[in-house]
Amino acid sequence: MRILLIGAGGVGSAAAGIAARRDFFDTFVIADYDLAKAEAAVPDDRFRSARVDASSAGAVAALCREHAITHVLNAVDPRFVMPIFEGALAAGADYLDMAMSLSVPGGVRLGDLQFEAADDWAAKGRLALVGMGVEPGLSDVFARYAADHLFSRIDEVGIRDGGNLVVEGYDFAPSFSVWTTIEECLNPPVIYEKDRGWYTTEPLSEPETFDFPGGIGPVECVHVEHEEVLLIPRWVDARKVTFKYGLGKEFIDVLKTLQKLGLHRTQPVLVNGVPVSPRDVVAACLPDPATLGSRMTGTTCAGTLVTGLGKDGAPRSVYLYHLVGNEWSMREYGSQAVVWQTAVNPVIALELLAAGTWSGVGVLGPEAFDAEPFLAKLVEYGTPWALREQ
Repeated sequence: MRILLIGAGGVGSAAAGIAARRDFFDTFVIADYDLAKAEAAVPDDRFRSARVDASSAGAVAALCREHAITHVLNAVDPRFVMPIFEGALAAGADYLDMAMSLSVPGGVRLGDLQFEAADDWAAKGRLALVGMGVEPGLSDVFARYAADHLFSRIDEVGIRDGGNLVVEGYDFAPSFSVWTTIEECLNPPVIYEKDRGWYTTEPLSEPETFDFPGGIGPVECVHVEHEEVLLIPRWVDARKVTFKYGLGKEFIDVLKTLQKLGLHRTQPVLVNGVPVSPRDVVAACLPDPATLGSRMTGTTCAGTLVTGLGKDGAPRSVYLYHLVGNEWSMREYGSQAVVWQTAVNPVIALELLAAGTWSGVGVLGPEAFDAEPFLAKLVEYGTPWALREQ
């Protein structure tokens, strides 16, 4: 396996550090628009660095051909999904990402542009494994595991994400890309119902308090736009699928203020004659999440709440979840908890693909594959998952 990782930010650097402890690949190229960042992310002499313009499918394809790449791992923000996705296909490489193509007002949903190309990928015998981070990603694996092993009927799959991370010295410092967070939180959230299909509701709506494990406790969760709702119903028979993010009241208030002021917009505005994207300004004013690990304390939790009938036909409700403590991830890998928890999943998927344990062609989500080998690898990597009866 010859891997091209595009994006040497927090998640990309964490993925390289995790992969450095494994032996399933022959070549691992880390590429970024900023060559210095790519060079800094190289963990040992099995890795090499390169510069790439992720907005150019041609540049991505050329880099793949230069290094005879077999698998492209996309670790940049979703604005660049399509050129990387298209560049990988043009070069005849398989593809993985952790966030899917963006929605567009007027009926284009998350991932639609990628699924429209499914026949092209299948015709070339190539695989695009989309949404293979933690959420989406591990959360989808949990849904597949629940469907196969725990339930005879699923009434609802509800992703619930939360944490109690605190960053010392900052009144407000998101632990993940604020550009992506604004995108998913302020777009109309998608809900799936079997009898109705996919539909949208109001951003940050239907607040509920969910009690997270691992000492996190109760956190206010609200609907946000997320890929699982578009992925899970394609392979898992569920009557309803939702995603609620445990943002907490302060974060929700900040997002509402950004929206009210128009600072969530990506379209440039003129500032003293210079076009500037308001969202890019907000992101530039906040600290880089990849640099916050040493100031951060607490735990992050990703999980899937499944309700329905158990294998015995009795009502059942289960929360399958994965915890990462920041102290552990910083001590073991030098990466803060949220980016590490995201990065470990595509590395596991790559290892399963390298072994032939997972295989397929076309555009597939994580729930299209057997969940058990993935969850076993998660334990093998030293970061076990758990299950809580509700």
